[in-house]
Amino acid sequence: MKLAILAPVAWRTPPRHYGPWEQVASTICEGMVNKGVDVTLFATLDSQTKGRLEGIIGKAYEEDPESDGLVSTCLHISYLMEMADQFDLIHNHFDYLPLTYSRLINTPLVTTIHGFSSPKIWPVFERYNESTHYVSISFSDRLNTLDYVGNVYNGINVDDFTYCDRPEDYLLFFGRIHPDKGAYEAIQIAKRAKRKLIISGIVQDQVYFDEKVKPFIDEDQVVFIGSSGPEKRDQLLGKALALLHPISFDEPFGLSVAESMFCGTPVIAFNRGSMPELIKPNETGFLVTNVSEAVSVVNDISSISRSFCRSHAIENFSSHRMVEGYYNIYRKIVGD
Repeated sequence: MKLAILAPVAWRTPPRHYGPWEQVASTICEGMVNKGVDVTLFATLDSQTKGRLEGIIGKAYEEDPESDGLVSTCLHISYLMEMADQFDLIHNHFDYLPLTYSRLINTPLVTTIHGFSSPKIWPVFERYNESTHYVSISFSDRLNTLDYVGNVYNGINVDDFTYCDRPEDYLLFFGRIHPDKGAYEAIQIAKRAKRKLIISGIVQDQVYFDEKVKPFIDEDQVVFIGSSGPEKRDQLLGKALALLHPISFDEPFGLSVAESMFCGTPVIAFNRGSMPELIKPNETGFLVTNVSEAVSVVNDISSISRSFCRSHAIENFSSHRMVEGYYNIYRKIVGD
């Protein structure tokens, strides 16, 4: 099988810091290479892979202030589509735009839907429902007007996260600084629970950061350290007493939630989107509905088995399981 994997070009693949879609595309690519599949990764030219790297965009547009994101997107997607007949299958991780090529090429197209940014994009997915194969990353994020070939949870490399059974006494918020992710709510939880909070993530909404987060940063109880790369992420997650995940949207998956559990760290999350599919209540963390409920369970974190958190994550969200899930879908579409 000759497989082409289309990663986004917002960030490098795999990402240096932030870039969840790029990270998933990379993990699948490397896993398929290890299975002996002939894989070509279409990504930025500074990307890294054990497969064959193809691309036309030198550097990710989020990392290059001189670039135009829409221009990079158009060039990148069309570059692959013009080579489509060289592959048996294309796996799209670049949202809805590649779907518009699906009737212009003969190569089957698999599209992982990493989430719907807005109902306004639904018509594109619906229009090309019969000319592509959709995969969801959680059952909670399915659109009932679409047909799905399967559901595959995002997978994580086990070796990238170190189990820690002796945490330090701090809570952690790990994610982009945006109203959807709930950094402000995490601060309120920590302050009311009288616990230290470390905040790590890219600032995606500067106004929100300036008005809702920055005023509370005192470098004592509330500490902001910016974005964290893989090594720092592993340390932060592993040593945290718990990860706070007070989201205000129906999150399709939540990589940091799974990553936290890989380190043995329980999660306190607002009960929205895919959270019930990731977290086992009272066993790997707590599902709550508001700040007050979150505060009330902080002191119960010690009742959670950190070793069970890790085993639960390995069983359900490992890169091996994800790769096997997609491999079976590929075989279903193109045969053995």
